Amino acid sequence: MADNKSKTGKADRSKVAGGQKHEVAYTAKKTGATPAQVRATVKAVGNSRAKVEAALKKK
Repeated sequence: MADNKSKTGKADRSKVAGGQKHEVAYTAKKTGATPAQVRATVKAVGNSRAKVEAALKKK
């Protein structure tokens, strides 16, 4: 177990966490899609933010 709280990792902004409501809501608002569309797109193309946003903009 890590006891040194100063050595923490940064958030991975290049990924969309499809199970996190705030991540899905942010991506939905940014792209104009619905949360359901975002979750479906994450399942279809993976969790790469660039791929998810590109796929949603095509729709």
